[in-house]
Amino acid sequence: MSHSTPPDDPSDPTVRPGDEVPEGTEEAGEDICPSCGGSGEDDSGETCPVCAGSGHVREGAGGG
Repeated sequence: MSHSTPPDDPSDPTVRPGDEVPEGTEEAGEDICPSCGGSGEDDSGETCPVCAGSGHVREGAGGG
């Protein structure tokens, strides 16, 4: 699964770039950013565009 696009509603302050779900969503949690591996930087040393430099993304757990 690739996390290269921002959430559907970028105006939602509870959703950061790279997040799949808003903060407080049940059955969700933070994970290491799959793009930068948690460093917050891309291969060129710039801010990671997926997690906006936080090194973490919020993902839904489970399936269905």
